Amino acid sequence: MNFRSLGLVSPILKTLDKQGLHVPTPIQEKSIPIILEGKDVIGIAQTGTGKTAAFILPLISKLYGTQQTGKFRKVKILVLSPTRELAQQIGEVVKPYASATNLKACTIVGGVPIFKQFRELRKGSDIIIGTPGRVEDHISQKSIDLSSISYTVLDEADQMLDVGFLPAIKRILNTTPKKRQTLLFSATMPPEIKKLVAEFMLKAVEIAVSVIAKPVEKINQKIIILNNLQKINALKEIAKNRAGARLLVFTKTKHGAEKVVKSLSKDGFLVASIHGNKSQNQREKSLLNFKNGSCPLLVATDIAARGIDVPGVEAVINYDLPEVPESYVHRIGRTARAGMIGDAISFCSELEMKKLRAIERLIKTKIKTENYLESVTTQINEKGNNELTKKRDDKRRRMDQPTGRRLKKNNSNFFKKKVAKKAKLRSKFLTN
Repeated sequence: MNFRSLGLVSPILKTLDKQGLHVPTPIQEKSIPIILEGKDVIGIAQTGTGKTAAFILPLISKLYGTQQTGKFRKVKILVLSPTRELAQQIGEVVKPYASATNLKACTIVGGVPIFKQFRELRKGSDIIIGTPGRVEDHISQKSIDLSSISYTVLDEADQMLDVGFLPAIKRILNTTPKKRQTLLFSATMPPEIKKLVAEFMLKAVEIAVSVIAKPVEKINQKIIILNNLQKINALKEIAKNRAGARLLVFTKTKHGAEKVVKSLSKDGFLVASIHGNKSQNQREKSLLNFKNGSCPLLVATDIAARGIDVPGVEAVINYDLPEVPESYVHRIGRTARAGMIGDAISFCSELEMKKLRAIERLIKTKIKTENYLESVTTQINEKGNNELTKKRDDKRRRMDQPTGRRLKKNNSNFFKKKVAKKAKLRSKFLTN
């Protein structure tokens, strides 16, 4: 099976040939013909298997040759993505195919000045790729008109249709025609989400090309049992042993990510971070430095877990286990991409044991576990730190004593000395 047998238009096939792509992935092979037939599709495939091309190639093929030119183009394809980074990545994938078919695509995300997007949209767009929040901003500003939409795509659908995204998705879809083709693609599709999917789709065809929530087989998974205080030392040892390797570290919170970055930077590691508190320019710069190898360590929250395709990630390190088991699959899917081999190392404290069990139940695999053994240097440093901490604790304990007790103790010593002094003077007087 090759792309030529799937029914794609000639300009798309020529672009694929230039990129050296001849054989479709399983999700592409199964999805493209059904999408070309005009049916709604729910596509379930492991992350890194080419889901973006699975929906964008047939939709551009269907749109080819039917659009007007100039500023009066009507938006026909709307692609919604949960994160800025994923939206921009989809935009990069779309660009060569849109150019080859004389279509215009525009990516609209938050974190950048909206007036720049106004200028871009005024030029006319056939394809809009964006995050729900920024798309709603443009709808309210009347800078985009979705009344002529023919195709809607929800990428990473399980996250898009989560409780937090659902109201925005409904409001956006209500501005589009009821008669449209709707596609959903994701690495996981929990049963409860499928009930919500029924609202937006008509006789959808479900395509699953892999076991749901099963990590890529070429990822070597390992759990390291330790306490929270040992995590930063364990991370530094891994970074030192894999000096120069591209490592992606996931933390639970934005504050936790910055704390890790500060500690690593202090020890001379080249490290950057990406999370919700970073501006779009800062996030793009961090990703670019990570991709080109000038900053081999990237610390991130789950904002980067889905869809960020960075080649050559040697290992993913879960500094904190994720709250949602499905997020584990997305996190470790950043390594072992395009047939490569990668490692997934997860730190697990006693308080995270329940999360570990939930992950193992989801992936139906018992992950190899080992206890953390600190190096001699780390143990010496830890001992010195513990002694210093003990001195500080003793001082703090003394200071925390009730004021009355401290005063009573001090006063009693003062009066004892005073009485002793008087007694000494009296005995000297009597002697004389």
